[in-house]
Amino acid sequence: MVTETDQIIEHLFRNEYGKLVSGLIRFFGTANIQVAEDIVQETLIAASENWSIDGIPNNPTGWLVQVARRKSLNELKRRKMIEKHHAGDHFRQQSENQIGSVLLEGEIEDNQLRMIFTCCHPSLNIKSQIALTLKTLCGFGVKEVAKALLTNESTINKRLYRAKSDIRNSKLAFDIPQGVELNERLEAVNLTLYLLFNEGYNSSASDSIIQKELCLEAIRLTKLICEHFKEHKKTYALLSLMYFHAARFEARIDDKGTIILFEDQDRSKWNSNLINLGIQFLQKSIDTSLSSYHIEAGIAAEHCMAKSFEETDWQSIYNQYQLLEKVKPNPVIKLNLAIIQSKLKGVEASLNELDQLAQNKTLVNYHLLPATQGIFHMKLGNYRKAIPFLEKAQTLEPSASENEFIQSRIEECRKKLLTK
Repeated sequence: MVTETDQIIEHLFRNEYGKLVSGLIRFFGTANIQVAEDIVQETLIAASENWSIDGIPNNPTGWLVQVARRKSLNELKRRKMIEKHHAGDHFRQQSENQIGSVLLEGEIEDNQLRMIFTCCHPSLNIKSQIALTLKTLCGFGVKEVAKALLTNESTINKRLYRAKSDIRNSKLAFDIPQGVELNERLEAVNLTLYLLFNEGYNSSASDSIIQKELCLEAIRLTKLICEHFKEHKKTYALLSLMYFHAARFEARIDDKGTIILFEDQDRSKWNSNLINLGIQFLQKSIDTSLSSYHIEAGIAAEHCMAKSFEETDWQSIYNQYQLLEKVKPNPVIKLNLAIIQSKLKGVEASLNELDQLAQNKTLVNYHLLPATQGIFHMKLGNYRKAIPFLEKAQTLEPSASENEFIQSRIEECRKKLLTK
């Protein structure tokens, strides 16, 4: 049985993991990410063993820092004795006083910023960037990363191994880029954080706690970027988008873990504080250049500020999706445009557009297309026509929660046919 103390320790460990790892990587160098992670892991194990007997200390963070510092010094002394070690020169150059300075409270944010840019280096593929960010900055274990990204532990281990190898072989500096390179790298950072948030928000994995924590970690890291690069307005827009989506988090799933359609969500469960933050950051993001983040945040704002689903300004949302398609061409955006047509020209007009989209090969394996077709046929009372579309959606590997929702719609169709 998990006690309240266990939960406090788990939360503390995850919160402190990224801070400690970032600090130690600054000390040991990017070629030794694994060394830093091993030391932090040993520190957390020591804490778990000691605290289970003596209780949580008054200053748990300070306790962890002291133990991590001691273990780092032991590692440094051991490495300095190995003259022919591949990283021997680097370790010999380190002073024992430096380890204390990189773990100071004032250095935490700087270390994490350096780690964000390291994790999001363009030499790494996007999947590796996300996995490395979750592992080193967010404190997720390999098992949790695998659950969050809907894959297995073996795949995540391979991604992490390749990422660390690429960083080591490229001899990446643990620093914050400057000038033109800063803008280019910020683009990569924003994309990684955007995808990280989407992994949590758009996934319907069984472990909803982990998915929500993904969103919260993405928000935390995006806020950190905003606070240090105020002139980069795209990041403000990205943070605004995250806040708008996070505001609706509690209304998307019912008590049984079943998906609730947007039109059926209880808006009283939407978080007004997060919506207000979304509005504030959207206003701060106003700039001469318009990004996809600005447009997506604008669409989310329309949804959040509408008094009801029926009173939503669908024409404004449709116009913004048209603009988004020009900025970021994507077949899924075309799907959204077709869906919104049901609010402007009726369900039949929308179904005609969906039928045309079904001919698009890029959406052939996208389960939300046939699922939407099935639900729209249900709205028209075409239950017999709806069933094949819903069954097709089930063959395209939706998540467990989505599959359960689709199955409930199939059963509803069959009941309706029996009563006719």
